[in-house]
Amino acid sequence: MMTAIFVFIKCELGHANDVAADMVDNVEYVSEVYSTSGQYDLLAKFQLPRDMDIGTFVTKAVQTRANIRDTFTVITFSPFLPSGS
Repeated sequence: MMTAIFVFIKCELGHANDVAADMVDNVEYVSEVYSTSGQYDLLAKFQLPRDMDIGTFVTKAVQTRANIRDTFTVITFSPFLPSGS
């Protein structure tokens, strides 16, 4: 069983595409990365093993990547899926 987390990422100016490409190519457990408008540049979804420490994962695997200035993590609980899924 996996835990989904979402991490909003603020990048150094001009580097959002580089960060997104790096995330999808090199960060384990990433399932999707979206460009966004507003305060953050990217939104990344990760599927983590239930026994993994989320704080350690974000600080070591995400925040240390090149050209990332700030993150905001959303931890999820139960998904709601359309019927028939």
